[in-house]
Amino acid sequence: MQLSFRTLSSITSFVCFLLALVWGFFPELILAIWSIEYSTSAGFVARRSAVLFAALGLMFYLVRRAPVSIARNALSNGFIVGSFGLAVLGFAEWLNGHAGPGILLAVLVEFALGLGFVQARRVTVELGETVG
Repeated sequence: MQLSFRTLSSITSFVCFLLALVWGFFPELILAIWSIEYSTSAGFVARRSAVLFAALGLMFYLVRRAPVSIARNALSNGFIVGSFGLAVLGFAEWLNGHAGPGILLAVLVEFALGLGFVQARRVTVELGETVG
């Protein structure tokens, strides 16, 4: 299934806003899914991560209708690197026993979003759209 940049950006924005809310107000929920014990230190890092997810959500919401550009490509490329990096890290942490099998849900979502942006970039190139 091929998704347009607009659709993918909207989905990513929603996922990021949802993660911002959960990490900000209920970090123990995600940590429990990952079989990681909640602590004040983990909560501190989780709340800070929530703000980053809120920022990403806002960026993807605002750029969803943007035409092909250097800025749009930079945002996509950065998200591809981040998504695949988090997926690899999550899988490695699971293999090393630092997280439970619930982390694999996050790995799946991160991998899917990364592939989605790779696919959206490929479709843009195939359609002959160029970066201004």
